[in-house]
Amino acid sequence: MDDPAAIVIGSGPNGMAAAVTLARAGVPVRVYEREATIGGGARTLELTLPGFLHDVCSAVHPLALSSGFFRRFELLRRIDLVVPEISYAQPLDAGASGIAWRDLARTMDGLGVDGPAWGRMLEPLVRRADEVAQFAGSSILQVPRHPLALAYLGLRILEQGSVGWDARFRQEVAPALLTGVFAHPVQRMPTLASAAAGLVLATAGHARGWPIPIGGSQSIITAMADDLLAHGGEIVTGTEVTDIRDLPSSKAVVFDTSPRAMSRITGDRLPKRYRDRLERFRYGNAVAKVDFALSAPVPWTDYRLALAGTLHLGGTRAELVRAEADVAAGRHPEDPYVLVSQPTPHDPSRSPAGSHVLWAYTHVPAGSTADRTEAIIHQIERFAPGFRDTILASASRTAVDMESHNPNYIGGDIAAGDVGLAQLIARPVLSRNPWKTPGKGIYLGSSSTPPGPGVHGLAGHYAAMSALAAEFGVTTLPYLGLEPSTRRGPVLDTHDRKR
Repeated sequence: MDDPAAIVIGSGPNGMAAAVTLARAGVPVRVYEREATIGGGARTLELTLPGFLHDVCSAVHPLALSSGFFRRFELLRRIDLVVPEISYAQPLDAGASGIAWRDLARTMDGLGVDGPAWGRMLEPLVRRADEVAQFAGSSILQVPRHPLALAYLGLRILEQGSVGWDARFRQEVAPALLTGVFAHPVQRMPTLASAAAGLVLATAGHARGWPIPIGGSQSIITAMADDLLAHGGEIVTGTEVTDIRDLPSSKAVVFDTSPRAMSRITGDRLPKRYRDRLERFRYGNAVAKVDFALSAPVPWTDYRLALAGTLHLGGTRAELVRAEADVAAGRHPEDPYVLVSQPTPHDPSRSPAGSHVLWAYTHVPAGSTADRTEAIIHQIERFAPGFRDTILASASRTAVDMESHNPNYIGGDIAAGDVGLAQLIARPVLSRNPWKTPGKGIYLGSSSTPPGPGVHGLAGHYAAMSALAAEFGVTTLPYLGLEPSTRRGPVLDTHDRKR
């Protein structure tokens, strides 16, 4: 093989987005992946029983419909996505539930006296969802294109990231529903960072929904791999890069890795002062994950929960706050926050006829070796008595196992770096172009750079665009979409798909 002009290390969503962007600009590019299969955090594998397809890390993709990269890539015309009518739900005791329907008005109707307050908080953001997504999908140091949308979002972040976050609500359901989304970043709550992430996700839930890829998250990676290969790119699997000097000569190397790994692999190709800053980059707390093969649907007490693609378990706002405070203090909560994805009601192809798969993780301290299977089952049983009787098999991964699977997840941190406010501004360093390093031709394009975690491909795309400008003199965005003759149909709603 001829030496490529550009190399990408890591084949997660960001690595593949970087490779696609480079290849579409006419740059010969080669991707190196340490595992036998590509995908990083977006793999889909048989983890429990034959025929049961489980998403290894990411499962539901709120950012797939709003990501600037995926929209230009025309992801919706390359793969099939189902958007559940319920974006997310928060069951409470005694059969009560908070339901975040895609329809904002329907959500408000279900929240009783707090419905108008929910609408006043989110309607201005939903109306400006594209602008909110544009701001969330960029570096925080970039000049915002839509200051009014930023103002609306900023005011709500200040409110919901402070001790006054309960002021607009009178009952328990609405704040619990919101807190389940705020808990995604594995942070003590309330904080500005957790409120920012939660409000962006909640806005997406009402604007476009939280889609599930048919066949699993791997379908997103497969679409990018197909495009890369069609435009002359190469993929080398089963090859771990440990020293940049072992790579072929190239003009640019884009790392879809942690800053720590990039520093180790590049060595003295990066200035010591910069490597010291990378070593100071902090990693957050972690997740422990369990996948289930089930003989029947989850027997939720509230039948409506069967329609939800995502559920947040843990009870009221106060209970969720206590659980996340325990994790922040280095403890495993007795009643943990559990995030659940149930794809098979929307995508029956994931398991044999009549059976189901269930994806669940809970937050744990970084580096935890605790198997949280029983804690997760206990929390699901709280809202779905009899769940245990449906389990055919399960597969557990501790926080340490998560890092073993994907070295970017230091200590089990699936965000690839703490997402507190300081590290949202300096990720991993304070710069208007944080993807470009001081090393000649060396770029970082992982979730450890803006816009941070999530399956959006933007970090890799931005790193590739930076490399194209600096190393290849390409300053125009290459066309990333499909040729008209190869386009697929539009995204499907749940009710559009025969079940």
